Amino acid sequence: WDAAYERELRTFEDMGDAGEIWFGEESMVRIIRWLEKQKVPLDSSVLDIGTGNGVLLVELAKSGYTNLTGIDYSPSAIQLAEKVREKEGLSHIQFKVEDFLAPSAALSGFEICIDKGTFDAISLNPDDTVERRKQYVRSLCSVLKPEGFFLITSCNWTKEELLNEFREGFEILEELPTPKFCFGGRIGNSVTALVFQRKK
Repeated sequence: WDAAYERELRTFEDMGDAGEIWFGEESMVRIIRWLEKQKVPLDSSVLDIGTGNGVLLVELAKSGYTNLTGIDYSPSAIQLAEKVREKEGLSHIQFKVEDFLAPSAALSGFEICIDKGTFDAISLNPDDTVERRKQYVRSLCSVLKPEGFFLITSCNWTKEELLNEFREGFEILEELPTPKFCFGGRIGNSVTALVFQRKK
């Protein structure tokens, strides 16, 4: 990931292109629309897990959200996110280099956590993937307040699989609509987007 974000950082410096938006623009719109529909206060603390280029937080800031933090374990990603933030003139978004599987004590008390592809990436790591997924859930419990919301977008996991992964400590609130496709007479989704709430 470092190499990928170093390339994106150079591209941004050369051409001003912030790079890849995981799951496309509609994935960001879906998240923002849900937050607005729920009338989530604009000063709610939001954590973007695996923020990458930080574009999701930029869009949240443009929608009026003011308490935004993005973390990524790749220093190059955080550098890129900071440059994107500067270009947009949004100084109130915080970016930190953090490994979500070993979060610092300072990373706690968030009302909303958002994941677009980070759980997928952790799941694809061939080294002790089951333990890494369990550690992700433990980390999520430590950074998200009781009754806080967790919005996850995944291309690797079905709704049923995600319900199983997050059964300890979380309950499903809603499945967000994602684009459907038809293949061989069956209808499916290439992306799953769910909203969980942390149990009290």
